Amino acid sequence: MLLYLKFRPRASLLPDLTKTGAKRISVSLPRPYTSKSLENQDAKSYYITTPIFYPNTVPHIGHLYSLVAGDILARFARLSDPNRPVSFLAGTDEHGLKIQKAAKDQGLEPKVLCDKLSQQFRNLAARANVSNTIFLRTTEDAHHKAVEDIWHRLNTKGLIYKGSYEGWYSVSDECFYTDTQVTKSSIPGGDVMVSIETGSVVEWSAEENYKFRLSAFRDSLLAHYVANKDAIFPPSYHARIIDSLSSEPLEDLSISRPRSRLSWGIPVPGDPGHTIYVWFDALTVYLTGLGYPWKTAGINGHAEGWPPNVQVIGKDILRFHAIYFPAMLQALNLPLSRTLLSHAHWTVQQRKMSKSVGNVADPFEAMDTFGVDVVRFYLARVGGRFRDDVDWSHDQLEKHGEEIRSLLGNFFLRITSKAIQSRIASASPLSVHQLTTQTYSGEDLLKTGNIGVLTSLRELGPTVRKNIGLLEVGDALDAIILCLKQANAAMTHIGPWAREPEVAQASYVTSMETLRLCAICLQPFIPSTAGRLLEALGVPLHERTLQFAELGAGKVGEGVKGVKLFPPAHAKKIDI
Repeated sequence: MLLYLKFRPRASLLPDLTKTGAKRISVSLPRPYTSKSLENQDAKSYYITTPIFYPNTVPHIGHLYSLVAGDILARFARLSDPNRPVSFLAGTDEHGLKIQKAAKDQGLEPKVLCDKLSQQFRNLAARANVSNTIFLRTTEDAHHKAVEDIWHRLNTKGLIYKGSYEGWYSVSDECFYTDTQVTKSSIPGGDVMVSIETGSVVEWSAEENYKFRLSAFRDSLLAHYVANKDAIFPPSYHARIIDSLSSEPLEDLSISRPRSRLSWGIPVPGDPGHTIYVWFDALTVYLTGLGYPWKTAGINGHAEGWPPNVQVIGKDILRFHAIYFPAMLQALNLPLSRTLLSHAHWTVQQRKMSKSVGNVADPFEAMDTFGVDVVRFYLARVGGRFRDDVDWSHDQLEKHGEEIRSLLGNFFLRITSKAIQSRIASASPLSVHQLTTQTYSGEDLLKTGNIGVLTSLRELGPTVRKNIGLLEVGDALDAIILCLKQANAAMTHIGPWAREPEVAQASYVTSMETLRLCAICLQPFIPSTAGRLLEALGVPLHERTLQFAELGAGKVGEGVKGVKLFPPAHAKKIDI
């Protein structure tokens, strides 16, 4: 399902290319965007993307992390405004030298290998209950047409030229690096040059290829990031890009490879001897996802949904998304993405996951062992701040699985137990409004034991909305967990199963309101479990949006019966 997509770089920010003997070009640059938080963006539709994964091997837990991060934000966007269309793109990046080599090593045609591995990434999203609306492969015809269209437009503007290129080339990263972007590293057998950013080995290479005048956009990109402090999150990555653009020259970008070296990719239009650079090809997918090129919008038109509200990426591909892609968009007179969410990595025993090292955590096995929502909860609970690398740990996964089972699952079973139900059977009906009035009046010390819980519940909805709007996913989840901890402690302190009916009723109503509000807010994190809880509570479908995540804004049904929310925990160790 493809939708439809705007910006202008300022011409005054472009260097005078005639000073270098180049043909003078006319490029209008976008006005600097004022980034807004996720909550406050007022566009008619919402567009979020995750990285398109490189299927040269099977999915690992880092791929699932990106998908879940994107899914949490997409689901919050839907809960914030159910009438607002949400487009959520995932997919696979299937061209390039690594795919070509992997296919050759396995005795397969590249497309056959891609068909097999791309399906595994599609299966991963489905297994993890990720709500993407688009899954796009770069081998699809629609994408080829989009790439060719963009090449033609940039070439027509004089932004593509043919020339020789020398630099440090990484086969692993499939890109060139400048002298300032590499460093010497000692390994067994001698010294090698590696990329400072990714650690990948590089070799000096010289060849003739096509280049994109990336250098022409340095000033406009810098102006954009200086004007938009929310353009990249977390802030440390925003500062890194500003520092790079301020202190380093921005070289023109090699955007093709000789066909003799790279045959698996889209041929350069009009020159079958060259293949379009895999990153130039791959970055275009975010436009393809919304139906680019837009036949009805004119050359500088846009489709509903562009630009992306949030693009979720790993920190290792920040430069491609913060410099290369924005420059392409400026050259096309299209708006830049509002926010790049650049997350850190998951490691195993403090080492980057690698098939060769044998420390890759299998996301399918983790979900089969612990349950989908427990794994999603763990990824958000431990990795929801995005700033620092997080170590994948079976013991920590087990610990956090027990945390949510106890705070949510066991709490629900305790408050709906026969012991408490028998106590409240003869109590007078009590609304949340009546409860808060009585509690804050201080008439009964046992009833006032709920004050802390009710105060936190009153702040929960606004706190969660604020933190998600700021992309502080971990802080949003912390606020929910705090409410659950307080409610569990209050119920234990009051002991409604052994109190007079009115006191038991106050504890019951407080607990049920806690479950209702927390279940609404937990839907993006653990959607299946939160949905089952809301169903058991008798909360109508139309009262499950964030509008109803306010104290007393909704209600639970009568005669609520407890159900087990989580599958039994398994003690099996996950092999890595």
